[in-house]
Amino acid sequence: MGLALDFARLFVIRGELQTAVDSCALAAARELDGQSDSITRAISSGRMVGNANAVNFQSLSWAGQPQLSQASLEFMDRNLQLTSQPQAARYVRCQHAHESVGAWLMPALQASSGDGRLLAHPRVAAQAVATRMIAQTACPLPVALRPALGTSAPDYGLVQGQWVTLIGAKGLAPGGQIGWANLDGSSNAAETERELLGYCETRVGDLLGTPGAQSSVADAWNMRFGIYKNNPAAEAGGLIDATGYAYTAKNWPTQKNAFRGATPAGADSTAANYSVKSAAGASCADTGSSVKTCETITGLKLAGGFKVLAPPGSTYANSTRITTVPVVDATGRVIDHACMLMLQPLSSPMVDVQLEYLGNASDGTSPCWSTGLAGGSAGPLAATLVR
Repeated sequence: MGLALDFARLFVIRGELQTAVDSCALAAARELDGQSDSITRAISSGRMVGNANAVNFQSLSWAGQPQLSQASLEFMDRNLQLTSQPQAARYVRCQHAHESVGAWLMPALQASSGDGRLLAHPRVAAQAVATRMIAQTACPLPVALRPALGTSAPDYGLVQGQWVTLIGAKGLAPGGQIGWANLDGSSNAAETERELLGYCETRVGDLLGTPGAQSSVADAWNMRFGIYKNNPAAEAGGLIDATGYAYTAKNWPTQKNAFRGATPAGADSTAANYSVKSAAGASCADTGSSVKTCETITGLKLAGGFKVLAPPGSTYANSTRITTVPVVDATGRVIDHACMLMLQPLSSPMVDVQLEYLGNASDGTSPCWSTGLAGGSAGPLAATLVR
């Protein structure tokens, strides 16, 4: 009975602990983008997600046992050597042990038999290692980017930090950037709006469609900036970004490097890069909630009934404006994915709107990521367990 009950219990606890460290490793690996704060973010994310699991017969408090701490995570470079350098970290190991799990029947057996080999307080441990690898599918914007003539992977003629006009007031944008493109291959304008709210089945080789302009596309686009026509709580659907602060030639005169760059000369007094504003949870009106203040800062005219801003600090989701964009060939087939930052809200479906190029989505330092299985040939990275 001691072997059956106590060891069965230990296996249950180990299974729960394995789920916790798996979750921890996957969440932490998603943050390993080579930036200076990547390890800090990875530790925070890994602990939060891992400790959200219930352990020790589904105890939310882990039955009083210590939970995951900073010491539970360690990082390795591409050669699997331990590192504390954020720029070098490519793998994360999350490990944890319950050092003294009280047994039910083994202590009685030990007392009656005198056999000291029987463990009255056994140790249960689990570990997991995860990294980021190219995903089989992506969750991109329903727009498309065509390489400049004579250019190829990884950057297709673009430079990181460059602002690219992907949607134009007069139809197709110049330089091969071709604007709206349905990810499911259809020409249905209503489908474009649906895909802006979440579509995660785009693969290399897919043929994109060419929709017409749908007025409600601007509604879905602007949700990511925390800009609404009526009630944010009813309209958001979890798609507000960690910041609604927008970037235009008026408040960011250099028109480049808004993601992590230095604030340029002549910028608006409220301006700072996206990473800073994201951490502060800024709105399009910076610390305010007035659409008119947003228009004053950016120089945009948000016609079309947009009159409500989500309050600063509203973070129903994270980084929905850091997104992948399909790169297509001359026939409209997906050949790769770019990582880009949505810079400006829309007043209508067909106005000039820019995105900042952040690099190829499959680059190890890319802030773009995907969900799902690894094993793709080109595109965003997905966190995946390797041990």
